Amino acid sequence: MAWFFSEGAVPADIYVFSQENARHIRALRLRQGEAVTIVTPDGEQCGGVMESVASDAPAARICSRKPCENEPDVWVTLYQALPKGDKMDMIVQKCVELGVSRIVPVLSARCVSRPDQKSLQKKRERWQKIALQAAMQSRRGMIPQVEACISFAEAAAQAAKNEKTIFFYELGGAPVKEILVEKPHTIGMFIGSEGGFEESEAALAAAHGAVVATLGKRILRAETAPLAALSVLMYQTDNFA
Repeated sequence: MAWFFSEGAVPADIYVFSQENARHIRALRLRQGEAVTIVTPDGEQCGGVMESVASDAPAARICSRKPCENEPDVWVTLYQALPKGDKMDMIVQKCVELGVSRIVPVLSARCVSRPDQKSLQKKRERWQKIALQAAMQSRRGMIPQVEACISFAEAAAQAAKNEKTIFFYELGGAPVKEILVEKPHTIGMFIGSEGGFEESEAALAAAHGAVVATLGKRILRAETAPLAALSVLMYQTDNFA
């Protein structure tokens, strides 16, 4: 079943898709009578069937409504130090599939990739499109937002607002199962780029209330670590069946 997100409320009878969704409908080659799902910004899941597949204004007849139950019961923000090349594309895609709620790119001391503001804005727009596509594919109840890139100091201060912040560090720390004995509602997680974090950054994060954690004895690649860490968090909070 095709999965879409609306930009606002869905009418009780006929829903006309946006031009962005219309392009996706054409790519999927949906036919009249096929079942679709539309999720609203407030998490309402609307089931329907394609009433029209006209390229200029495809529409669906709404048949059912219920709250979307596909979201994790913890809100996880990933603070990801910018990796090299296009690795961030995969990190965004896979973390959205795994249930991340929000992604904040971070410039840490050891980041090799340091694009200017114009380039960062273009990258952010691409990452947000990737997040949308991944949310549709994985049938999320929301579209996780990719925020503007910030400094490590800003990220450490911002993450202090979470109930629990976990700083994954290649030099070791506590196992996640010991950190998440009680389930928090909001979790921030820090993942480094190639080369990891400096000791001063680990100290700054800890000063803002973060708990230093380990993913084991092996050193993971920059694009592997966030996927492993998020999977562990989802498992420990009972969000993997």
